Amino acid sequence: MANVKYRKLGEEDTKDPQTRDDEEERERTLSGNSQKPYSWCNMALKVTTVLVALVIIGAVIIPYVVPAPLHAQCTINWEFPSLNCSGVSNKLVSQIKKWTTADNCPDGAGEKCLYTLKSVTATELQATHETPVKHYVDDLTFNFMPNGKMCDVKGFSTSETWYAVLDSGTNYCNLHNLITGSGLNETTGFVEKTSDDVCTQYSSADCEKY
Repeated sequence: MANVKYRKLGEEDTKDPQTRDDEEERERTLSGNSQKPYSWCNMALKVTTVLVALVIIGAVIIPYVVPAPLHAQCTINWEFPSLNCSGVSNKLVSQIKKWTTADNCPDGAGEKCLYTLKSVTATELQATHETPVKHYVDDLTFNFMPNGKMCDVKGFSTSETWYAVLDSGTNYCNLHNLITGSGLNETTGFVEKTSDDVCTQYSSADCEKY
């Protein structure tokens, strides 16, 4: 409600016009300032609402528009018809140990190095891989599933960096390089299955670089 001043009947206004104008302008300014906190609160609420809506929409729509994981990771399935799971596991362990140091990545060339074996059982192998230049760490898991005399293996690599979305195919190469380095890809009947849907930037991966 606007501030209104009344004068007593017959009371003369002795203030000059300029003074009256200045006082009226000051009152309008003070009245406007008193409403600003409410305006800022309303604006902040609207911005927050819009951001939340965008996040929700993105989470629902992006998986359909962009067929890729929301976090940098990769899942690969392999079939080894000519090997049992013990043979596959032994070759992977041996290759990880060969590439433990940075010697195979001189001056940061390639990333076939800095693997660390964490644990190994008859059904699972866990390891990490560190990129030699920026030192990002990825977690690797191989699950071994005997299939008669054959072995089916599921590999999974994921970035420890929580905000990583794209990885230039690094998580794919983390797994693939161990398979090719150990020669498992040359065994009879070898099959590798993955796609961009479950493996970040798989189709553009360059495993000689990453």
